[in-house]
Amino acid sequence: MSPYVAGRRSVHRSVAAGVPLALLAALTVAGTAVGAPSGEARVTGSATLGDIPLGTFSNTLLPGTVGDDRGVDLGGIGSDIYPAGRKGEFWTVTDRGPNGQIKVAGEKRRTFPVPGFDPAIVKIRVSGHTVKVLDAIPITTSSGKPVTGLSNQKGRDEAPYSYDAKTPLSYNPNGLDTEGIVRAQDGSFWLVDEYGPSLIHVSARGKILTRYVPKGLALKGADYRVVEALPAVLLHRKINRGFEGLAQLPGGDLVMAVQSPLSLPDTDAGEASLTTRLLRFSTKKRAVTAEYAYRFDPVNVVDPSEDDTSELKISSVVAVGGDRLLVEERTDKAARLQVVKLTRGADILGDKWDDDTTSPSLEQLDDPAASGVPVLRKRLVVDLGAVKGVPGKIEGVARVDHDTLALINDNDFGMTDGPEAFDAQGRLVDSGIETTVTYVRLPRGI
Repeated sequence: MSPYVAGRRSVHRSVAAGVPLALLAALTVAGTAVGAPSGEARVTGSATLGDIPLGTFSNTLLPGTVGDDRGVDLGGIGSDIYPAGRKGEFWTVTDRGPNGQIKVAGEKRRTFPVPGFDPAIVKIRVSGHTVKVLDAIPITTSSGKPVTGLSNQKGRDEAPYSYDAKTPLSYNPNGLDTEGIVRAQDGSFWLVDEYGPSLIHVSARGKILTRYVPKGLALKGADYRVVEALPAVLLHRKINRGFEGLAQLPGGDLVMAVQSPLSLPDTDAGEASLTTRLLRFSTKKRAVTAEYAYRFDPVNVVDPSEDDTSELKISSVVAVGGDRLLVEERTDKAARLQVVKLTRGADILGDKWDDDTTSPSLEQLDDPAASGVPVLRKRLVVDLGAVKGVPGKIEGVARVDHDTLALINDNDFGMTDGPEAFDAQGRLVDSGIETTVTYVRLPRGI
């Protein structure tokens, strides 16, 4: 972290303390629009979120939840982005909070440097080169307590540890690793989570109404309603790769994307697979009504610098009219946006591919279509990796109009993995990566 950044953080911390959340605005200026030939996709503007101390942010929402933020600023709001109605305004959602990995005696341990952090829905406004926080809604249990971002279940989720990976933390069945977000007509929100994986219905003020999880998950001790309504095959989700994308179709149905192929029949099969799944959920029936097989492009097509298939992910899905979806295939360094249409003939819900004893599994098929699987057909809209000015790790995509997209990146709260993430005093050594909203114009629209 440069002396300039450190100095800037010091100033922001002294000014921000005690300031109402609605007045906490970013001050960092992003770069100017990046030019491109008229026939190519191009960045038309970008804006950056400045330094807001995470303790100030959290304790303004839920007093006393964060005692020591270890020098971490608000970040991670790039888990998704959804239009809020007014021009330049969006709903975003944080993930589970600052977290990393440190290897101890050959074992990778998941760290939670600010265990009191509570995931939040954050409303932002893009104003010039600045991202301003307009409002924030903490996600809480039925009794109004913070859900936190801590792992849910021993033996299924990663064991949580302190910032230095030395002290075990307690599991929390209420914990959420929130990702996708949409807002319903009644003002409530729908979110998806990577732990369950789960679909969560949240009131307009952030209280969890229902968490829908896979059949057989047996999540006990949660302080909110839990319903086992999702296919049991989702219990085979890869760790940290549950649901990440969420879209709301014009009729109100939701579409959830499993971030990576399921680990069926085992981890090795999932790591090598190019086939993941999308699920359609009826908000009227409160049930999954369809399931689709989605096939990634080879990893070196999505990202020419990458040769590890397991790095492929779906991080965002966006409704673009009727039953059409914009799907983001990405690695941490590159992304491509594809359009698919959800047809009735492509539905595999309840088929043998939902039976985890089927051999070979859907994930093991080198050519699912040749085996009779109706894989969704897709069309490339834009290769974001080829658009100058688009940052890495884009996790949220919103459609602004027919020709323009708003992208948001996940800056991981400025954290990196390894023991060097914090200094000798236990303060964050910031990565310098900022949260940025980037506008991209598509010359041919979607």
